Amino acid sequence: MKNAIEIRNLTKKYDSKFQLGEINLNIPSGTIIGLIGENGAGKTTLIKSILNILKIDKGSIKIFDKDYQKEERNIKEEIGVVLDDMFLPENLFVKDINSIMKHVYKHWDEEQYFNYLQEFDINKNKQIKALSKGMRKKLEIATALSHHPKLLILDEPTSGLDPIIRSEVLDIFLKFISDEDHTILLSTHITSDLEHIADKIIFIDHGQIILEDSRDEIMDNYGILKCSLEYFNEIDKEDIIAYKKNRYDYTLLVKDLDKIRKKYDQCILDKITLEDLMLLMIKGEKQC
Repeated sequence: MKNAIEIRNLTKKYDSKFQLGEINLNIPSGTIIGLIGENGAGKTTLIKSILNILKIDKGSIKIFDKDYQKEERNIKEEIGVVLDDMFLPENLFVKDINSIMKHVYKHWDEEQYFNYLQEFDINKNKQIKALSKGMRKKLEIATALSHHPKLLILDEPTSGLDPIIRSEVLDIFLKFISDEDHTILLSTHITSDLEHIADKIIFIDHGQIILEDSRDEIMDNYGILKCSLEYFNEIDKEDIIAYKKNRYDYTLLVKDLDKIRKKYDQCILDKITLEDLMLLMIKGEKQC
């Protein structure tokens, strides 16, 4: 399988307080990759480095086997982008986006753009400044999809959307990658979205990738073990990835559920969510 994005030894240093990398990453074509981590972990820095918005200090980034830093003009046609801090001129009318973008992208699809506006219930005759945050986000998604990109790079694309619209947008993303020529890199705090659509999860903390695994592997093989305060000392340290002490019990992040279930059958073993995983890996204790 070909890689849509290939990153080698990427480093970006802002100041003495934060450094991204070194990052090594392959993103195969035809997949949805979910990028998770708390605010300030490095997700947006990674995305903006890939897009050459930020100049990296070291390393290489290839998109479709081309160096994006050197061939940005040739590659941008194939990339659709939605950023959390994206800016569309507020004095424009929604229909004006079409007039502008058809001169920017060779493959801009006017019919598809207006179809998305109708599907998302966006009034083409409204000024952008009159749109709610959720409506603006839907407009950004419609714009990103309407020039037939092969790669979508999305930073908080469903932020501000109600659950029904979020579900519709996720269905559009799934349809987008229904063949192996399309790929999505999606950073979001709404981790439940990724539980439905992501093929792989990349977890960044303090500028480093601390977990990279398939969604199925995480959801099927990681779990939450709950035990009493007294029983905690009976748990083998090597079985604990991270833990949190509560008032009356312990919550432990564990892996290899079949083994854990048989070994600690007197404890409660629950399925994990990506939110559970994030909280325990970031906030939990790592050593017993």
